[in-house]
Amino acid sequence: MFMGMSVRSQFDLRSLLARLPIEKLKNPPPVVAVLRLSGVIGTLGPIRSGLTLAGLEPTIERAFKLPRLATVALSINSPGGSPVQSDLIARRIRDLAAEKDVPVVAFCEDVAASGGYWLACAADEVFARESSIVGSIGVISSSFGFTGLMQRMGVERRIHTAGDKKSMLDPFRKEDPKDVARLKAIQEDIHEDFRSLVRTRRGPRLKGDDKTLFSGEFWTGRKAVELGLIDGLGELRQTMRTRFGDKVILRKVESAAPWWRRRMGFGATGSIGLFEPRDWASGVLAAVEERALWSRYGL
Repeated sequence: MFMGMSVRSQFDLRSLLARLPIEKLKNPPPVVAVLRLSGVIGTLGPIRSGLTLAGLEPTIERAFKLPRLATVALSINSPGGSPVQSDLIARRIRDLAAEKDVPVVAFCEDVAASGGYWLACAADEVFARESSIVGSIGVISSSFGFTGLMQRMGVERRIHTAGDKKSMLDPFRKEDPKDVARLKAIQEDIHEDFRSLVRTRRGPRLKGDDKTLFSGEFWTGRKAVELGLIDGLGELRQTMRTRFGDKVILRKVESAAPWWRRRMGFGATGSIGLFEPRDWASGVLAAVEERALWSRYGL
């Protein structure tokens, strides 16, 4: 008996201790940090912010600091965007994975294409659903030409530069074959960076030839398994429970932006305030371009 306690009090204390999850305290369940990477990669204009390292870095760092961390799971749904931001985000994830010695697993949702697949390559393993869109390992540049419209409206374009390449690919002037050749050279450099990343991260798991894999084509998740672009078909929750048990804790790590900012489409680094008309026009064009990126994959 405990000194100074009645039999009834001791009985109540034993009952309380018996109900405590002692075993759970001794063997706490593992934690999987779920980091959602959803949307177009890069800056989308003055009003909305896409996925950028500046906006995501604090969230990525919090994911790797969770106690009892077993794995960081990337939930990816992106049609791509900026190759630079894709590289910066992927490199930060890899650096932290190496520093913390924590494995990273990526799960492709509707689409992980172009820069979205670049992000997936930051993971040690990549999974997708059967109908997910995966791949598009290439580089694309698109713009508009207004020369015919300007002629019909009687508008004359006047431009003066210091440096004969400064006005390359001006949309208000006819295309110069030399400008197009220079653009293609830049694209080839970026494409080689992309190819090198995929070869390094996927290694001998790649099953297709270079001409097929790096053509810019995209495939369903089922075909991506055959090509070695992903490791299997699976969904985040089910896969993590199979790997770590039903008691695994899936902890979403989200942006620190206020809820109202996220609901309105503003990222953690987005701003709100007074905008000039040209800012709103830029936002509209950015929304059209964003819609076009998703539409390429039938979404």
